[in-house]
This record gives sequence, structure tokens and C-alpha cells, in this order.
Amino acid sequence: MILRANEPEVPDVTDTFTQQRLIHLGSLAAELSERGLSSRVLGRNAPVLWVWDPGSGSQTIVFATPTSDGWFFLWSPDGQECAKDSRRTAEALKGLLGGSP
Repeated sequence: MILRANEPEVPDVTDTFTQQRLIHLGSLAAELSERGLSSRVLGRNAPVLWVWDPGSGSQTIVFATPTSDGWFFLWSPDGQECAKDSRRTAEALKGLLGGSP
């Protein structure tokens, strides 16, 4: 039997993932604010966090994504950190965007 996305037997995991993403991104946003960085959530169905340093003008986008090892934050260039450690992620982003970690 093939199920289609609009059939009631198919659970809507999009809402669950979106809620979990928002929780992780919100936790990171709070840590970033404590370090003088600004951020804003962008997107509805697949939210991301736009992060910038008001002093340097540098910016990046942070994704929160589920993996087999739990949730991770990903950002450019080559940034990756476990979402459970939003403090460490905020420190890394502070260093990347122009401040000292």
C-alpha cells in the first residue's frame, strides 16, 4: 500500500520538526544576545536563524537539523556544533563574526 502525504494515516512530522527547530534556534538566539550579537528567525516551514554582529556587520545563517546523533547547528563556513551546547555555538559564532570568543 502506498500512502500519500495528504492521507490521514501519514503523520505530520513537519510540525514536530519545526517546533523542535524553533526551540533550538530560540535557545541559541538567547545565548547570542548575551554576547552582543543580533539574530532573527526567518522562514515559516523550515526556520533558520539569521545572525549578525552589529559592530562588524558580518553575518551568517544558522540551520538546526536533526541527525542520527541528535540535533546540530550548521553555519557557513564549515561550522557545526551539537544543538545541546548553544553556549559553545554562540562563542564560535562570536569569534567568526568579528568578536573575540
